[in-house]
Amino acid sequence: MLRWKNERKGTTALLIKGARRVGKSTLAEEFAKNEYKTYILIDFAHISPKMSALFDDMSNLNFFFMHLQLETGVTLYERESVIIFDEVQLQPKARQAIKYLVKDGRYDYIETGSLLSIKKNVQGIVIPSEETRVTLQPMDFEEFYWAIGNTTSYGVLKQFYEQHHALSNSHRKVMRDLRLYMLVGGMPQAVDTYLSTNNLQAVDEKKREIIDLYKDDFNKIDPTGRASQLFAAIPAQLNSNAGRYQIASVLENQDAQRVAEVVADMADSMTISLAYHANDPNVGLPMTKNLYRYKMFVADTGLFVTLAFHDKAFTENIIYSKLLSDKLDANLGYIYENLVAQMLRSAGHELFYHTFPAENNHNYEVDFLLSRGNKIVPIEVKSSGYKTHKSLDAFCEKHSSRIGDRILLYTKDYQKDGATICLPVYFTSLL
Repeated sequence: MLRWKNERKGTTALLIKGARRVGKSTLAEEFAKNEYKTYILIDFAHISPKMSALFDDMSNLNFFFMHLQLETGVTLYERESVIIFDEVQLQPKARQAIKYLVKDGRYDYIETGSLLSIKKNVQGIVIPSEETRVTLQPMDFEEFYWAIGNTTSYGVLKQFYEQHHALSNSHRKVMRDLRLYMLVGGMPQAVDTYLSTNNLQAVDEKKREIIDLYKDDFNKIDPTGRASQLFAAIPAQLNSNAGRYQIASVLENQDAQRVAEVVADMADSMTISLAYHANDPNVGLPMTKNLYRYKMFVADTGLFVTLAFHDKAFTENIIYSKLLSDKLDANLGYIYENLVAQMLRSAGHELFYHTFPAENNHNYEVDFLLSRGNKIVPIEVKSSGYKTHKSLDAFCEKHSSRIGDRILLYTKDYQKDGATICLPVYFTSLL
């Protein structure tokens, strides 16, 4: 955000995209307080008809700015003030006006929004090209450390990772911290609830509120209820280990092509992440992705934990007790797969995976693929031991000329197992 302010100098607006309740509005307002002489925040979710009407005619910007200052009681200073358009998707005319406001050049502009590409939110407007777009993800593991008052550990973890050293006695403590992060998640309200109450049941209740809000949003963008059903089924789909999201098992008489637009809208909401199957795994992974074959993850693992037992009371949610005591059953290992997906996305990676036939009518599956230079990096995720990694071995044998590092992410400490690099899962975001 500072780079945008200092380098663009008002030639573009800053558009902060992200899921609902991920902290976009708070971030934008804190930035405005710290970096500008004055600011005006226009919340399009709670705007008066009089204020909203100002955007009906943007032909006279002097008139617009005078009324804006009159309505808000805030004085604007040329090149020293910023105007925030919060939840801008609710007022398409305001987003379209960015083109003219930026050209005028008097002030800076920050837009925040979710569901920005949904058809009804862009219908009949010209989407401005004068936007610098950034994405706000849920808080990652490093930011979670900051939130709980630990500004040291993650920097030290980076040193261990770069020097290829095991943590030894410190490994168990970092894993305990990571398991707590998995349970609380990275949604700011959930983290704040944990900090203020130290009560995971209160955290779970807060996460349930967020999930219910997401389901309401899904029903608005897809009144048929398909989006809400697809979202609710994510834990069960990952647990089934089917190699792809099985649309037909969730929605009767539907397939991936029929729900493509619904899934695209879900991805646009940034509440989910999609890992696409790479049909021919090579350096150009996006060129061989199968748009109708994918896995679906919840963008925040804390929400995933609550979603997995959304129909049960908190006291029946065995994931909390098992994760805290480090006794997670093998059949709950899909939580780690969701965590790895979240950590890779937060680090800026697109998500790809690959399956291929094995003997006995089974499939081998490589959970994630990264592209690095002219090689690909296959990743297998284990929630416990590491003694076997057949899929990873078979994949590397089949595509030996394409393989760079081969990585196993698991819950044990750093070590090498032949050609395989076994990394504790907390190193994922450093890959």
